Amino acid sequence: MTADTVASESTFEAAALAAGTAIEAALRGGFALVRPPGHHALRDRAMGFCFFNNVAIAARVAQRELGLERVAIIDYDVHHGNGTDAIFRDDDSILYVSLHEWPFYPGTGGPDDQAATTLNIPLGAGSGDDEYLAAFELAVEPAVRAFEPELVLVSAGFDAHTDDPIAHQEVTTGCFRELSRRCAALAPRVGAVLEGGYRLETLPGLVAAARAGFTS
Repeated sequence: MTADTVASESTFEAAALAAGTAIEAALRGGFALVRPPGHHALRDRAMGFCFFNNVAIAARVAQRELGLERVAIIDYDVHHGNGTDAIFRDDDSILYVSLHEWPFYPGTGGPDDQAATTLNIPLGAGSGDDEYLAAFELAVEPAVRAFEPELVLVSAGFDAHTDDPIAHQEVTTGCFRELSRRCAALAPRVGAVLEGGYRLETLPGLVAAARAGFTS
């Protein structure tokens, strides 16, 4: 437990269910609509509202259960998924790609923070559809296609939306649909796990748009 990641009596059960649901999404090609999120969680501690790293757990189980050699994780949450990055930084069977606002919490994922199978794409505050789609076309797609993943898992955070209160980006609902569609086109299998998104009035519509993109 940390100052920004507070546990209650039911937290362990909720976090375990979230991780289990993420596993099922990876195995079945679904979208795990879970809380708490996961991409800040490190191997040995919780962080940033995250207790277990749902997408990392799902990727590892999918490799074992489906016999996959290469899995790509694409993270379009507004924050850098420092936990996912750290867990797989030295693992050449997992490609981690993150589009995120920078400089911003948690302070990692800057332009020089790269590795052989880690691609961090920092975007300045105020970035919107044009910037995100250009970054996807010019950086994400070539990297993922070169890696030739058998499964793409998406850390689908919606806090880069223009109406989200926690960040400073200007991404629209339609862009989340398009980002998701492009993610799904990069491998024969795709699964997704909900990360951020903190305006309850807009979150259902954003999830629906992403889901439409994944299945189009």
